[in-house]
Amino acid sequence: MTFLALFVSLPTKSSTGRTRVWRALKNLGGATLRDGVYLLPESPEHATALQQVAAEAINAEGTADIYLLDGRDEHQHQALVALFDRSADYAELIKSIRKAGTGDAKALRSLRREFTALAAIDFFPGEAQRQAEEALMALEAEATGEPMNVTGKIRRLASADYQGRTWATRKHLWVDRMASAWLISRHIDREAQFVWLNEPKRCPKKALGFDFDGATFTHVGGLVSFEVLAASFGLDTDPAIARIATIVHFLDVGGVPIPEAVGIEAVLAGARASAPNDDALLAEASRLFDNLYTNYRQETDHD
Repeated sequence: MTFLALFVSLPTKSSTGRTRVWRALKNLGGATLRDGVYLLPESPEHATALQQVAAEAINAEGTADIYLLDGRDEHQHQALVALFDRSADYAELIKSIRKAGTGDAKALRSLRREFTALAAIDFFPGEAQRQAEEALMALEAEATGEPMNVTGKIRRLASADYQGRTWATRKHLWVDRMASAWLISRHIDREAQFVWLNEPKRCPKKALGFDFDGATFTHVGGLVSFEVLAASFGLDTDPAIARIATIVHFLDVGGVPIPEAVGIEAVLAGARASAPNDDALLAEASRLFDNLYTNYRQETDHD
């Protein structure tokens, strides 16, 4: 990889200009090679950004030039890469994460913003970024009750073996749990009975848990519980269910925006606010998912 090198010099009297240039380089994630020489990995975006910084320096009666730079050999190249090491920053962030309380939603949002900003200028991510993200995700999961993502293969199951069963998940249903319960009752086990848990650790032994840590069906390999259930019972090949899965995934963990997701979220939020209990909430949410499924099937049949 080649680096862009900004050579900048500012008059000592121009403290304002010096501060603006320094702040801009810091926000870009520039590394200092030596006094007055700053590096960024070569890219069109970085070239444009450094040109703007150079213009700031020149407006402040300084000088600025941009060159391409690389090491003479692999050892020197790695020394340049090491200038961008963010390990110390991640270490400080992890300390803050470990001190944060799960009940402080504002602190959690701030930590997530801090991680996102740091990751954006971590041009050579490694173990430090992984550890920080893992710690933050664990804190967020603890705060929201959302299950941690686990690795592993999804085993194909036969719905005939899962009839008349008791299914359990966390109470105060939200999108993934609503959709998963709908999928179970409509497409997997039409005689399903549901238990809403105050504490997932107290899930009845004979119940099939979903969407909590340690549950039979939970987040696996980046898939949310609805997607895992669909894949487990071979329902992910149904275009209508696959389309609903994209909405549930986006509303639960983010990702590629789905145009209709915002409206669906608003309807589900309204149902959640007005339903007297989770049984009534599931009944209301199921009507929405029934309509979505019917509409998506009709659209598929017309294609």
